Order: sequence, then structure tokens, then C-alpha cells
Amino acid sequence: MSGFARDPKYYGDQLVYEPLERKWAGYHARHCGCGRDWLEAHAIPAGFTAIPRGRSGYYGLVGPGLTEGVDEEKLTANALWEAVTGKPGTQTWFESVHITCRSPESEAARKTENERIYAPRRERAVKAKTDSATEAQVKYLTTLAEKVGTERFDAEFAKVIKGSDIAPRTPRQRCATAAKRLTKARARKLITALVGHD
Repeated sequence: MSGFARDPKYYGDQLVYEPLERKWAGYHARHCGCGRDWLEAHAIPAGFTAIPRGRSGYYGLVGPGLTEGVDEEKLTANALWEAVTGKPGTQTWFESVHITCRSPESEAARKTENERIYAPRRERAVKAKTDSATEAQVKYLTTLAEKVGTERFDAEFAKVIKGSDIAPRTPRQRCATAAKRLTKARARKLITALVGHD
């Protein structure tokens, strides 16, 4: 999302405007239509400078009327809008500054918080690869098999079990019996595939 930011790790003490490339390319295409890159053709010649944010491909813009010579309590992207579209900016609301603190302490706190949130999810994902399909999954797969037919069920089942030691459904075997051999994760994939053909 586009917005004003301060990030000492990447920009030092500078206030920057981080543009969302897709958004600004769209503005440019609708209002100018010259077919050129909006940054190279308009923003840089207007006096804006792009500062890379590491090697991520993201960047911040600095320049007159946007981040230089402005009241930080009344920030708008009007100066960039005018440079890119050739029309006066009409933004009447003011934007806040997103401040990212990347001190060792804040980074450690962020990693701890991420671990708290994502560790249980990772554990569930690992378990889903080994735990057997649930009764509810088997029941739903049986219902889906009746709707899409055994031919479609077998085709999608074969894709889901590929690379595993799970055997394909035999011609006389019920779909429910075959589904019971799946893990939770594979059952979920099969359900997703069959719902697409429901």
C-alpha cells in the first residue's frame, strides 16, 4: 500500500513516500497514456529521487512538495500526482507517516511475536501431513464423489496421492474407503480439486 514512511534501516533519517507500483502505473495509464514508465518518464524528471529498499524491488521516493519542503502534519501525494498525470492533485485528506523501527530489540520482539503466532500453524501443517483424514472430510469426499462421478474422483485422487505410498482406488472399492487412506492435508487438496468440478 502506498504511503509515507520512515525506515532508518533503508532510508536513514529521510521521510519517503513508498509508492505501490501497480497503483501508480494505473493512475499514469488512465490519466496520461503516453505508454512510458511513469517513474522514468515523469517522476524523476520532475525532481523526485527513488531510494531502493534493500534488494526487494521496493523503493521510497523523495522530492519537492512530496517529502521536501512540506509540513509533515499535512502530507499528501498531490505533488507526485501532478508530475505523473499532468493534472493538479486533488487529495484533500492528510496522510500519516508509517514508522518502522528495526533496532535489534524491535527485530527480536517481532521475531518472538511471529514465532508465537506461526509456530502453532506450522505444527498443525506438519501434523496434517501425517494424521489421517477426519470423519467429516471422508463424509464430504463421499458426497463430492457422488456428485462428480467416480471417474473424476479417481483422476483427482491419483493427482493427490502422487509421490506417496497411498494406493489408488480399485474398481470395486468404495470412494469412502479410499478416502480413509488419505492424510488430512491430502484430503483437503482432494476436496479443493473436487469442489472446483462440483
